[in-house]
Amino acid sequence: QVQLVESGGGLVQAGGSLGLSCAASGSIFSINDMSWYRQAPGKQRELVAGITRGGSTNYADSVKGRFTISRDNDKNTMYLQMNSLKPEDTAVYYCKAQMRVLGYLSRTYDYWGQGTQVTVSS
Repeated sequence: QVQLVESGGGLVQAGGSLGLSCAASGSIFSINDMSWYRQAPGKQRELVAGITRGGSTNYADSVKGRFTISRDNDKNTMYLQMNSLKPEDTAVYYCKAQMRVLGYLSRTYDYWGQGTQVTVSS
């Protein structure tokens, strides 16, 4: 069917930068809103940033000014540039996409990637 794959996670020191990518593939008709979530051990999954197909963005207050979300509609790919990283940013980062897929065009569905680990050391 369809697949979302995150990449770019890793280990960085506090103050460093990291860029994440989320690539969608498969029988995609259209992708509407896309977003990044993260989940740290013992905490709920939270919205980090979102972006509409038209490019409108929103950010969690905790990352505003440090993270930048973007997308390339021709490549079906979303990005998250993370700067000035803090230990509190340590989490598994997940990609979510609202998609309309071939064969199921009557509605959109939410799809999730498997996640990529981001670890920020002090």
